[in-house]
Amino acid sequence: MKKTTPTMKDVAKEAGVALGTVSKVINGIPVGENYKIKVEAAIEKLNYQVNTYARGLKTAKTETITLIIPSLNLPFYASFAYEVEQQVYAHGRKLILCCSNGIPEKELDYLLLASQSKTDGIIALTYSDISNQVPDHIPLIAFDRQFENHQISRIASDNYEGGTLAIQKLLEFGCKSPVFIGFHSSFPGEADKRFDGYMEACRKNQIKPVYLYSPDSEDCHDSIYNFIKEHENKDTHTLNFDGIFANTDFHACIAIHVLNELGYSVPIDVQVIGFDGTKKFYPSEEYIVSTIKQPLPELAKKCVDMLLDEDNYPIPTLTLLPVTYEFGGTTIG
Repeated sequence: MKKTTPTMKDVAKEAGVALGTVSKVINGIPVGENYKIKVEAAIEKLNYQVNTYARGLKTAKTETITLIIPSLNLPFYASFAYEVEQQVYAHGRKLILCCSNGIPEKELDYLLLASQSKTDGIIALTYSDISNQVPDHIPLIAFDRQFENHQISRIASDNYEGGTLAIQKLLEFGCKSPVFIGFHSSFPGEADKRFDGYMEACRKNQIKPVYLYSPDSEDCHDSIYNFIKEHENKDTHTLNFDGIFANTDFHACIAIHVLNELGYSVPIDVQVIGFDGTKKFYPSEEYIVSTIKQPLPELAKKCVDMLLDEDNYPIPTLTLLPVTYEFGGTTIG
């Protein structure tokens, strides 16, 4: 005979209690200790599994948090997802992970799915303004992005301070002419302030700013190659810059690859600092480049804590966490 999945009625029968008593135990409502012991023993014996979705239809709580990120291809996004999952699980909840690939229509599809599933909250790192697409009863935390709806809590690293810190370090290590290389989304975000930090550091140190700062594209390698070639003295095979602050570790790696292609040595000829804090591999503590490190565990914890703080949500402010410089072999110190 085909074995059927045990139900709450089966648990009640096995425990010799009323169905309502089983429901109370499952939902954490106090009952007599003797009843609780009987119900828990029956649940274990029958291997009864709570239907989280069905329970959510009744309680408006599914004990799930939805995370929307652009991609899992880049280490930063994957690491952020890992840290968020750790925090969500620590709160006794489960994570629903959605990768949008930066496609607005895909983000909206995931938002619809999350809304229908009655997720308990959404953490979003998106490339579009989804603030008006999320139902009012679902808490939303925006990581790094700026939305028109200013009632949304926003969390990010201190990108502006990171930009100034990167130039400060390059100057400290002997660079005279640091340049900026980066690409930006058409949607505003806190990461844009890395470039602002670079510009302010140049102004403060009386350095002429030189930069490649273009919209996101799939040919960033060619763009970086052309930028470096434009600032190369072909007669002496030298560059008119000696340091690079890249908008991300990913772009820093591309810049290093191009420099090596052209016969330049890092960090001898050019020192390079990225942004994010990408490590070589887990559990290595080595970084792929010298970098301005975002505090991912702390950022993830802040996102989850604020999302689940029902007494204070929403806090319509921007919360910034500090960044640090980490050596990764592409600078002299």
